[in-house]
Amino acid sequence: MELNMIETIAISESVESTTLRQAVKDTLRNYFTNIGNEQPVDFYGILLEEIERPLLEVLINHTHYNQVRMAQILGISRGTLRKKLKQYGMLD
Repeated sequence: MELNMIETIAISESVESTTLRQAVKDTLRNYFTNIGNEQPVDFYGILLEEIERPLLEVLINHTHYNQVRMAQILGISRGTLRKKLKQYGMLD
């Protein structure tokens, strides 16, 4: 299916105006719809890992691996950041 320019712009504007909260909410709704009646175990832990890893990956690129800046952006200590990086095998 090919989109025309106006449809593409409308989709782009819609995506850009989506808040982080709404994107998370939509993703969670989709997740629970997809699993149906299955009961996830340790969902909070799974959720944290699913969010933390890509967040750290994006911040590594955004800050060029400046751990002080990463910690400041996250509002955590550098020591806590290093624990998280080690947890996900991202500590060089």
